[in-house]
Amino acid sequence: MARKTPRKSTKAGAKPVLLSGGNPQIPKGDGDAPVQTYIAAMPGWKGAVGRRLDDLIVRNVPGVRKAVRWNSPWYGIEGQGWFVSYHVFTHYVKVTFLNGASLRPVPPGSGRDPDARWVDVYEHRLDDEQMAAWIRQAAAIPGWHGFDKL
Repeated sequence: MARKTPRKSTKAGAKPVLLSGGNPQIPKGDGDAPVQTYIAAMPGWKGAVGRRLDDLIVRNVPGVRKAVRWNSPWYGIEGQGWFVSYHVFTHYVKVTFLNGASLRPVPPGSGRDPDARWVDVYEHRLDDEQMAAWIRQAAAIPGWHGFDKL
């Protein structure tokens, strides 16, 4: 019987699969390597945003832990949980603070989760100062423990 879906390439150096909106399909993994693979696969200007976000997080949160889950980079603190994640969409990168309702000022995006808040970052519109302030605040409060014990 013929396969209905194409096989993913497993060759070294193969281009990553981009999902809806251009989000890179990166296998689940812990540590810096899968996060850097995700960032390298972010299309166009979004890759620069990913590098800036990763740099801001690393500079502002000593000992930050990293992982890729659900095709998105996640950042957390050992013993405290995960505090921020980001995801590529067609026209922006969505940066979600898991306990963002506790941040000041509160990031503008909200949905069904009463605690989570996000900000959509468009090309040339990343406010490094505000993002660094949110990152420091988010890392200082208990985070989310949904997919593993961090």
